[in-house]
Amino acid sequence: MPELDALSPLALTRIDGKTGLLLSSNPLSISQRTLKRGFDLVVVALLLPVALPIALLVALAIVLDSRGPVLFRQQRIGLDNRPFDILKFRSMRHEASDAKGTRSTARDDDRITRVGRFIRRTSLDELPQLANVIAGDMSIVGPRPHAEGSRAGDALFWDVDARYWHRHAVKPGLTGLAQVRGHRGATHTSGALSDRLQADLEYVANWSLARDVGILARTLRILVHANAY
Repeated sequence: MPELDALSPLALTRIDGKTGLLLSSNPLSISQRTLKRGFDLVVVALLLPVALPIALLVALAIVLDSRGPVLFRQQRIGLDNRPFDILKFRSMRHEASDAKGTRSTARDDDRITRVGRFIRRTSLDELPQLANVIAGDMSIVGPRPHAEGSRAGDALFWDVDARYWHRHAVKPGLTGLAQVRGHRGATHTSGALSDRLQADLEYVANWSLARDVGILARTLRILVHANAY
């Protein structure tokens, strides 16, 4: 069936009596997944006392700056290609928010509020994702989750590179190898996605707790980044 070539399936599988395609498999053993989950919870416990007061101040600033909810929810693709609702502080005008993520954010995007521009530049808009980590939808370190409608230029991400789905063999993260290498921001070209994808696949194939610790430490240097807008 040559029409399946674009998906690059590894095998056929049966789930609840239905036939499915295995696109990728989790490279981590049960013990490694348990270790990674424990690391996530320890980091969240250490961050919460600092993050909560900052989050309250950000929420107040959003309320005073523009009408609409404090939090922005958007469906993203997570582990095993399962969708989940990611949480962010709202940084755009509520009526102009892009729930499907089909429009990449531009440097001078007119949808972004005054407070939104600051919290995006400083990565404070990502703070609510600590709740996603607690819920188990995300990890502290992993490939950043994308919206279903995300595009590189005019093409959907999975149309740019058939290996795209393999990045979902692990949980998405608050930060990742691609981010600390500078591959942040909008993907206006297929090359921008390819650079990010290559780093994500390298992370998936070579996971270790030491690497997670190293990526987290390097993240502190890029919380404020030229491509965060």
